[in-house]
Amino acid sequence: MSTPTHPGPRPAARGGVDSRLPWWALLLPVLAFAALLALILDPAKAHATTADPAVTHLVEQIRHLTGR
Repeated sequence: MSTPTHPGPRPAARGGVDSRLPWWALLLPVLAFAALLALILDPAKAHATTADPAVTHLVEQIRHLTGR
């Protein structure tokens, strides 16, 4: 009677998971980083929006009620 032998390591399966990214998966973070970097370098172009007085009043009332 013969003893079973270990089959050894199998070669990697072809047709597995595709690890390549589409072109836009790299382009979108690069564009976002460039836009944020441009705002840091020239903060005069970054304008804050003015809040609605009713919203400001509501936030102040909530802060007053919570004790802050």
